[in-house]
Amino acid sequence: MKYRYLLLLSIFVLSCGNNQDKEKIKKPKPLMSLVKTHTATENVKPIFLKEVDSWGELKAIDSFFVKFRKISPNEALSNAVELKSLIKSLKENIKPDKFNILSLEARINILYNEVLRLADLIEIGAIKAEEVNIQVDKTMSAFSDVNTKINTILTKINFENEIDIDVKFIGLDTTRIDSISKKSIDLRLKEQVMSKNKVDKISNNKEQ
Repeated sequence: MKYRYLLLLSIFVLSCGNNQDKEKIKKPKPLMSLVKTHTATENVKPIFLKEVDSWGELKAIDSFFVKFRKISPNEALSNAVELKSLIKSLKENIKPDKFNILSLEARINILYNEVLRLADLIEIGAIKAEEVNIQVDKTMSAFSDVNTKINTILTKINFENEIDIDVKFIGLDTTRIDSISKKSIDLRLKEQVMSKNKVDKISNNKEQ
């Protein structure tokens, strides 16, 4: 009888243990701990890397955002304060002279506002994972806009250095210079010359 009791007790304990293990396996992982893959930020083009090599604040943020490509909401929030500090330095510290442009400053301000919102989510106790993920996407997108503007500025400078005349003379929109090729500039110049020659020819015929 004693042995039968011990046998039944052993079976009961093992059964309870198995049920607990099954419950652990079935229990879903908290959403705030689930890693999400985010779209990588746009980078400064390789041909322009030397132009920003001395811009320490920009390089620090670019490196920091690498860890945000695959990150859980909890991890994103734990890194938000440090990211805010880096972006604040980018906003407040002296920039290279060629980047002291209002349009770029505006994009940096937008980036700072987005990281402030991300950091503020730390104080919300009932914050949802999806809300954190959305704000991470917005912050990374804002940094992409900063890098895209830097590429535009440097492309414009390169074009102006390569041609011998003021781009305004031939009616080019310098705010969109990154989408303009050298070939299109040459074509515009050719059109200008042909138009001028046509006008001169008509004027000469009238005088005759």
